[in-house]
Amino acid sequence: MTFLKTLMLSAIATTGFGTMASAQEAMTIDQQVNEAFAAATGPFVSLIFAPIPGTSFPWIVMWLVIAASIFTIYFGFVQFRFFGHAIGLVKGDYSDPNDAGEVSHFQALATALSGTVGLGNIAGVAVAVGIGGPGATFWMILAGLLGMASKFTECTLGVKYRNEYEDGTVSGGPMYYISKGFKELGLPGGKFLAIMFSIFCILGALGGGNMFQANQAHAQISGIVGDYPGWITGIIFAAVVFAVIVGGIKSIAHVTEKVVPFMGILYVGAALVILLVNYDKIGWAFGQIFAGAFTGLGVAGGFVGALIQGFKRAAFSNEAGVGSAAIAHSAVRTKEPITEGFVSLLEPLIDTVVICTMTALVITISQQLIVDPVTGLYTLNEAGSAIATVNDVSGVALTSAAFGSAIGWFPYVLAIAVVLFAFSTMISWSYYGLKSWTYLFGEGKNSELTFKIIFCVFIVIGAAASLGPVIDFSDAAIFAMAVVNIFCLYFLMGLVKKELHSYASRLQSGEIRKFKH
Repeated sequence: MTFLKTLMLSAIATTGFGTMASAQEAMTIDQQVNEAFAAATGPFVSLIFAPIPGTSFPWIVMWLVIAASIFTIYFGFVQFRFFGHAIGLVKGDYSDPNDAGEVSHFQALATALSGTVGLGNIAGVAVAVGIGGPGATFWMILAGLLGMASKFTECTLGVKYRNEYEDGTVSGGPMYYISKGFKELGLPGGKFLAIMFSIFCILGALGGGNMFQANQAHAQISGIVGDYPGWITGIIFAAVVFAVIVGGIKSIAHVTEKVVPFMGILYVGAALVILLVNYDKIGWAFGQIFAGAFTGLGVAGGFVGALIQGFKRAAFSNEAGVGSAAIAHSAVRTKEPITEGFVSLLEPLIDTVVICTMTALVITISQQLIVDPVTGLYTLNEAGSAIATVNDVSGVALTSAAFGSAIGWFPYVLAIAVVLFAFSTMISWSYYGLKSWTYLFGEGKNSELTFKIIFCVFIVIGAAASLGPVIDFSDAAIFAMAVVNIFCLYFLMGLVKKELHSYASRLQSGEIRKFKH
């Protein structure tokens, strides 16, 4: 039903995972769980991803894109006006080491990015381009640029309404700014909405931020080294993840500030090599993107299909409006909430505009999508639901084939990237789930350890099973977070505008100054 399910099926088909006779018994258990879970959660999943009547456009994607557009206009295109200042903040130019908080601006950005830069950037883009054609890339970039304003709004509020404790730790995120902000404005229902958000966040963290990542990582590894039991991958991942998350946000930030730049450079660097090898086709590829954005070039659904896939991919990838990143950014060392809003707006740019575009360009330029030589239009597969591809692959297998078309051993580089992306997403989402857990059940070492153990158990389950409906449900839970979060942001965005005006005037007058380090 969701793009995650498509990816899982393509990965399973690619690796042969779950088709071995020895796994027959396990698959029977999987199927029993699948059927029971699908029956219980199907209506909720269908509601979240239902199309707008008379179209094939999921209403939840429109909900995210409209909000991003409103915030962009309301804050006067803040993502472009303060882009340079955001870079200065990440570099630490304005960071006072004595400010309250646990991590630097760069560490907070790296932690939030590690939660959004994941397998969706590799496999999800392949699904979008495979269905909507290269033109989907144009709409993906546009939605990414608009999404920068949503991140700015939620992450400013995350710092403004965070809880700061005597031991130096902090807790923040939508559950705190919804309950406190609504109370400050005299609005009812803040506590109830905060609890709803926390429940959805925990479910999303255990599923899409955990089980799906473990499952896809195992699929990619076993596709290269040969089939072996998924629980082995799960236990290794669980052990490494637990070793990192047991130390809290500081430990997570120390890892993500090293892993995120490395995996980003590794992946973008590999993509650039492919583009350089095919440098003579770069102009043609951009032509396909712009022509496809407005004509569809014969893809299923035409230009509307390209638009839907592009917006969908951006929304699913950068999570702007979901509220998850505000939890990581709340831990930053600063006394100016708006500064973290500026830093966070860089996320959709890096995640969607840079990394997702690189994937789309590699798939387009490697000519894995079959074009009719007579008409110049893309050829549809037998079902007419997607573009026909070389060797009939889709999802992560399409991206792997695109990388492998230029240099034979590049799928191994992709496998490393997949493992790193999965690992980094898990550790960030463990923190998102943890903070929602402690909001519901209280702060404390025992409460935290309980959630961390539960999270690691789910890693093993995710790698060993192919629980399609479970992933569908957790995917829906992540976007249910966005329903609650954006609804509340509309009431709270006036508070962010006050912060913005105050900070901008003080920055202009020279009151906000750079620190020498």
